[in-house]
Parts: sequence; structure tokens; C-alpha cells
Amino acid sequence: MSPEAARQMLAEAELIASHEEVEAALDRLAAEITAKLADRYPLVLTVMGGAVVFAGQLLPRLAFPLECDYLHATRYGQALAGATLEWIVEPRKPIAGRTLLVLDDVLDEGITLAAIKERLLAQGAAECWLAVLCEKELGHAKPVAADFVGLKLPNRFLFGCGMDARGAWRNLPAIYAVKDT
Repeated sequence: MSPEAARQMLAEAELIASHEEVEAALDRLAAEITAKLADRYPLVLTVMGGAVVFAGQLLPRLAFPLECDYLHATRYGQALAGATLEWIVEPRKPIAGRTLLVLDDVLDEGITLAAIKERLLAQGAAECWLAVLCEKELGHAKPVAADFVGLKLPNRFLFGCGMDARGAWRNLPAIYAVKDT
């Protein structure tokens, strides 16, 4: 996508969650996660690349000891619709017997997060908690539920706060939806 096309997409987009709404959701998530996991010394796994922004904003709000690592599994790449799950990087730190907190930007259909959780538990994790900045409301059951959800948002193609649109705009402090066509 060209810079001009990215700017046009943003100009036509609808604001879904303001920066202030995102900040309030992050504060609430941090409080909920702290209440559940502060005494467990969790290994926090950030799902690359979208959750890097979410993790960067959430982790400083968690005032308890934890370890950090990441994983990279994706179904999207540059596409707007999901495809086959591809494992690019698995966690480097040992996970057997550990409490895990997996951070992801969005819970959409849930296929990717379900596969991630299943794989981590199969590798011996004691427990695997899922936190997402936002969850799309689809109106039907998903194969996995997040334990911590920042914002419930409409089923639209979203970008900002780590979510991208054709590779652009992960860096926005608010969440937008691509103009419906």
C-alpha cells in the first residue's frame, strides 16, 4: 500500500474507540490481570506483530514480577481475511509448568488464539490465560474465550493500536474501522 492510499484509508475510516477509551480499557485490564496473576510470576507471551503495541502499553501497568517472551503465529500476513495458520516463532523460554499470559491485539474468529493456547498447553504449560485489547462481537460462539478483554467492538475491519490495514497504521493511538464498501 502506498503512503497516499494509507492516508486516504484513514481519512475515510470511522473512529471506533478513542485514545481515551483505549487508555481506560488498558487501566481496567491491568487491574483485572493483577488481581488474578500477581502472585503467580507469569511468563507473558506477546503475539507478534499486532500485540507489540498492546504489550508495550499494558506491561508498564502490571506492577508485579513477570517474565517476557514472544511468539509469532499468523493467519493474515498482508491479507484482509484469514488463511492457514503459520507458526513463525515459538517461545524461547521454557513453558513447562509455567503460568502463561498470552497477549494479542484482537480476538476475531478465535482460530489463531485457540491454536496458540492448545499448542502451549500441549507443550506443558500449567495454565494459559488470554488477554486481548479488543474482541469483535460476531454473534456466534468462538473456539476460545479470552480471560481478559479490553474493548468489545463491532465486526468490522479494524486498525490502530497494533492492528493493521494492509500493513499500515498499527501505530495509531485509537481504533478505526475501514470504510465499508
